Amino acid sequence: MSLKSPKEFTEQNYQDAIDWLFAQVPYYQRDGQSAYKPGLQNIIKLCQHFGNPQDSLKCIHIGGTNGKGSTSNMLASILQESGYKVGLYNSPHLIHFTERIKVDGKQCDKHFVYEMILKLQELPDEIQPSFFEFTTIMAFEFFKRQNVDYAIIEVGLGGRLDATNIIKALVSAITNVQLDHQNVLGDTIEEIAFEKAGIIKANVPIISGDENPIVKDIIKNKALEVGAMYIDATELNIDYPSDLQGIYQAKNKKVVFAIVEELKKLGLNITEENIREGFLNVHKNTGFIGRWFIFAEKPLTICDTGHNQAGLEQVFAQLNSYPQKKHIVLGFVNDKKIDEVMKILPENSTYYFVKPAIHRGRHPEDYKNLLEESKIFYKIFDNVQDGYLAAKQEATDEEIVFIGGSNFVVGEFLEKNLESKE
Repeated sequence: MSLKSPKEFTEQNYQDAIDWLFAQVPYYQRDGQSAYKPGLQNIIKLCQHFGNPQDSLKCIHIGGTNGKGSTSNMLASILQESGYKVGLYNSPHLIHFTERIKVDGKQCDKHFVYEMILKLQELPDEIQPSFFEFTTIMAFEFFKRQNVDYAIIEVGLGGRLDATNIIKALVSAITNVQLDHQNVLGDTIEEIAFEKAGIIKANVPIISGDENPIVKDIIKNKALEVGAMYIDATELNIDYPSDLQGIYQAKNKKVVFAIVEELKKLGLNITEENIREGFLNVHKNTGFIGRWFIFAEKPLTICDTGHNQAGLEQVFAQLNSYPQKKHIVLGFVNDKKIDEVMKILPENSTYYFVKPAIHRGRHPEDYKNLLEESKIFYKIFDNVQDGYLAAKQEATDEEIVFIGGSNFVVGEFLEKNLESKE
């Protein structure tokens, strides 16, 4: 495929460029471990090629296994309420590529994305970026051009060798450490915590939101080693309501509040009212969706992107707090340990297992033996939409429909149904 110049931008040309990007560049969400390119050498070369735009940014760096997206969006909302122009870099996207890069809640311009993809085609042969490395430099460049006051940068995978770790942040945070991506980060909590702690840098305060003493010690020791102030957010006692309704958000709020307190020490003017309004208006200020997102009221239809063991345990615990029958649509990717998920499935539920429409999506037929052993009532579907429509048809107005198990399941569901709902 030969892409056209930016002057010839059309929606079709843009879509062709996005398709080219996904086809040419290794993409972890699609290809899994084979697309993961650990190390900072490549991103250093890539940033140098573009004039190191990250060096002009005032960044907040947010890592951790679960809660990175929620934490970064709540923080962005508070900073926006405080009158600051805020860049926000999240991954993966649910529906549109441009969701990854936002300024004050507005997705980055398609013309900019198109222009950057054209430049990607012209990179020297010695620079062979992964998909995430390219989107990272794209975020840095966009935030520089937009002259943001602050850029909130979410770690992609791990921390120590993640492409975002090229930045020097004002404040860093690790929301928590759980077992996830063991094929890349290590088989134990200790190994994964070591990788996450790799974002800790000298003279940059590090906020820790994990309650596990083992994790706390690893983060604290790393902070001592490099000369960073360690702040334990779990010791905070705060009470802020939020439009993010997941019970698990209580822990993320503590991390956000601790970050805000450190930013205030650096001279940022953030009032108590800004904090309260920021927590209450995350959806409005940032466009953040997908975390305990209430899609419809009758039947109560909820989706959540929790996808690893710890995340699903929290989501299922909240589902179990509802007494009514549940219709649960679930799908997984190839590297998830589905046998562990089977042990924590909510009772009083009918299940609709689906295949996410990506290369890594796992068809439920592949783990049908586990479903049989679990002695649950289930049906199998070739795609997310068929599973959702079956659940919606069988549920009464007083029951619950839940969609989750993977970012891709939620993304597919929202892509198919959100626009028609609106």
